[in-house]
Amino acid sequence: MVKESDVLHIAELADIGISSSELGKFTEQFNAILEYFDILDTLEVTGPLERPLVNIFREDEVTPCISQEDALRNSHNPEDGYIRAPKVV
Repeated sequence: MVKESDVLHIAELADIGISSSELGKFTEQFNAILEYFDILDTLEVTGPLERPLVNIFREDEVTPCISQEDALRNSHNPEDGYIRAPKVV
């Protein structure tokens, strides 16, 4: 069972600010998630789970796209045919 102090520690590690009013709700949600894992731990698995291989990819389809001019029209400061972005250091 997760305690409120555990939730505060996890929130600190994840750099997430949790207010005192949210702390109870987060603690309940953590414990509910862990209960699901307890249910999964009760399942008996005798061998490897086998699933058929299915190709979920589709063939590429060539479709018309917007022109470079139209794309640059939404840019605040285009430069030499490109969208200019601020430097990232």
